[in-house]
Amino acid sequence: MPALSSTMTEGKIVEWLKKPGDRVERGESVLVVESDKADMDVEAFQEGFLASVLLPSGGTAPVGETIGLIVETEAEIAAVQASAPAAPAAAPVAPAPAEAPASVAAAVPPPAAPAAPVPAPVAVPSSAPVAMATGGRLVATPRARKLAGQLGVALESLRGSGPHGRIQAEDVERAAGQAASLPRVAEGTAPAVTSAPAAAASANGSAAPAPVGQAFGNPGDTVAFNTLQAAVNRNMVASLAVPCFHVGYTITTDRLDAFAKSVKSKGVTMTALIAKAVGVVLARHPQVNASFSEGGMVYPPAINVAVAVAMDDGGLITPVLAAADRTDLYSLSRSWADLVARSRSKQLKPEEYSTGTFTLSNLGMFGVDRFDAILPPGTGAILAVAASRPAVVAGKDGSIAVKRQMQVNLTADHRVIYGTHAAAFLKDLAQLIETAPESLAL
Repeated sequence: MPALSSTMTEGKIVEWLKKPGDRVERGESVLVVESDKADMDVEAFQEGFLASVLLPSGGTAPVGETIGLIVETEAEIAAVQASAPAAPAAAPVAPAPAEAPASVAAAVPPPAAPAAPVPAPVAVPSSAPVAMATGGRLVATPRARKLAGQLGVALESLRGSGPHGRIQAEDVERAAGQAASLPRVAEGTAPAVTSAPAAAASANGSAAPAPVGQAFGNPGDTVAFNTLQAAVNRNMVASLAVPCFHVGYTITTDRLDAFAKSVKSKGVTMTALIAKAVGVVLARHPQVNASFSEGGMVYPPAINVAVAVAMDDGGLITPVLAAADRTDLYSLSRSWADLVARSRSKQLKPEEYSTGTFTLSNLGMFGVDRFDAILPPGTGAILAVAASRPAVVAGKDGSIAVKRQMQVNLTADHRVIYGTHAAAFLKDLAQLIETAPESLAL
C-alpha cells in the first residue's frame, strides 16, 4: 500500500459549531473541517454574528471557498440572509477548475443598506489545525460522536483528553468499558511475527491489527470515499507517471529480534529500531534519500523517515520520524508512540505527516511473505517490509541452520536512483541489522 504526501486542496464540513444568528467572538471556533489528514477547527477572524451558512455539514469545498458570512451587528443579519445565496443540499460542491485561482470566494451581493459593512466570509482553511475555544460547548471528534451512538455513551458525561478538552474516540471507549486501542499499523516496520496476531502486535510494539477483510459498508452498498481515501486515490493515479523499479533483499533478523527484546522494557519498539537503522544507512547513501523535480535531483537537508499507518476509518497516513539518523533510539520510540496516538484522532500537524523523505511500509504482521509498495509522490524510495519467518539456511561452510529471515523490497524512482544505489543501500542495511543492531542505541 502507498503512503501519502499531499497538500490540502479541499475540505469537508464536519459540523457547524454555530448556527445563523449566533454571537461569534474573535478566535472562537465556528465549524469543524475535515481535510485529507486531520480535523481542524475554523476560527472567526473578527467578532460579530454568523449571518448565513452557505455550505451545510457534509458538503465539500475548495480551499478559500466562502462557506459562511459573519456581520458586525445583529441588525445586519436579516439583510445578509435576504441577499445571500441559498445554502445547497448536503451534497459535495464541485471543486474549482484547474485554471482557477487556488482561493475562490463566492460572489455574495452586499446588504441592501449602502453603508452597511460587507460581511466577513468564513472560508475553508489552508493551514494547520488551530486552537479550539470551547466556551462551554461540548466538543467531540466525529468518530467519538459515532462511537458514542453505537456504544450508548452520553458525551455530556465525559471529560475529553484531547486538545482543549475535546472528546476523543478513546474517551468513549474507556467510558464504555472497552480498552482504548491505537490504530493498527498496517504498514509499520516491525518484522517479527508469531502464530497469534495479538502476540505479533505485542512483539512489534504496535497495536493488534483489526481482522482482515473488515468492511466499511454492507454487502450491496456503494460507500462514498471519505476525504482521506480520496487523497489516497489521487496519489495512486499520480504514482503511475513515475518510472519505478524494485530490488529485493533477504535479511536475517535473529540478532535484531534479540536486541529488540532486551530494550522493549525501555519503551523501544521494533518500528523505531527499523526506522533508526534506515536513517543511519540513508546517511551513508544520500542518493536513496533524494527525489525528482523538474529542476533536477533534490537532496533534502534532513533524513525524515515516514511510516505508513492504516486508519480505522479507511485510508492511510504517514507520520514522520524527523531526523531519524540523528535522534537517539529512545526519543525516536517516544515520538513514534505520540505520532500514532495523535494520528488516530486526526491531530497531526501538516509537517508531521507531509515532510517524509523516505517511507517504510509493512504488512509483516499479516504474515505476508513479500510485496512491492507503491512510491509516494514527491519521494524517491519506499521500503516494503514483510514477515520474519524461520528458514533453513545454508552457511558458507556448507553447514545447515535455522534462522529467522525477512524479505524487504525497495521501490525506487529510476530518474533519481539507479540499481547500484538501491543494491548498496540494502546491503548496508542488512549488514547493520545482522551484525550490529546494538549500535542503534548508542
